[in-house]
Amino acid sequence: MIEDAGPGGQIVLAATPIGNLSDASQRLRDLLATADIVAAEDTRRAHHLAQGLGVRITGKVVSHHEHNERESTTELLAAARDGAVVAVVTDAGMPLVSDPGYRLVSTAAAEGVDVTCAPGPSAVTTALALSGLPTDRFAFEGFLPRKEGERARLLGELARDARTLVFFESPRRLEASLASLRDAFGADRPACVARELTKLHEEVVRDGLGNLVQWAGSKEIKGEIVIVTGGATAAPDTDTAGQVADVEVLVASGTRLKEAVNTVAAARRVPKRELYEAVLASRQ
Repeated sequence: MIEDAGPGGQIVLAATPIGNLSDASQRLRDLLATADIVAAEDTRRAHHLAQGLGVRITGKVVSHHEHNERESTTELLAAARDGAVVAVVTDAGMPLVSDPGYRLVSTAAAEGVDVTCAPGPSAVTTALALSGLPTDRFAFEGFLPRKEGERARLLGELARDARTLVFFESPRRLEASLASLRDAFGADRPACVARELTKLHEEVVRDGLGNLVQWAGSKEIKGEIVIVTGGATAAPDTDTAGQVADVEVLVASGTRLKEAVNTVAAARRVPKRELYEAVLASRQ
């Protein structure tokens, strides 16, 4: 049975700047100043953030990270049930996105404890927007496996994915990961490496994966890294005879030639004019 949280009790997932403090929302500032509990991935960074924002944390600051998440979740949920406002912050960006918080939110949802979000910066969507790659469909894959074999297996599964893909990576593994992406996706697959987003030395490099491997190996890379790759594209349909046959089947069923050509061209992703000419040539 789902239980109701105590009066006023709430867990608030609060996004923090990923580099530039000016990106901090007023809501984040208010939460840091007024929350009963600030659950932080790193308490020192939480205090440093508040100081940089000119905010004084008046509530209790506690650790909430991957190593104590099970115990911390129990304590934070109990506090929210008793009426406390619990602000959850990570070192940078949105909680739960390759950061702690999933166990807390899933348990809170199951137990009826109120959870809301103070949205804000995210390296995932920032890099995606800057990549120059399609944004209508994308998937975030987090950090790639460190072991080469595991990384190759995962990328083999993703090689045919038509969505734009977003990965986090560390500077020291960037070249190796880009090489694995090149081997799995092909050297010409368009990609982007975004480094130090919103910070003073922000850098966004767009190229094919093959060239990006060479770029990464030619210099010392530092800072926070996001890799964005274009999705797989369908191989061109070269079965002209099959295309023409599909058109003739539609025509035989009563569809006008032009409409039949348009239908088959759309389904097979081929130019309408070329298909129309192929049909006429086959009839001669």
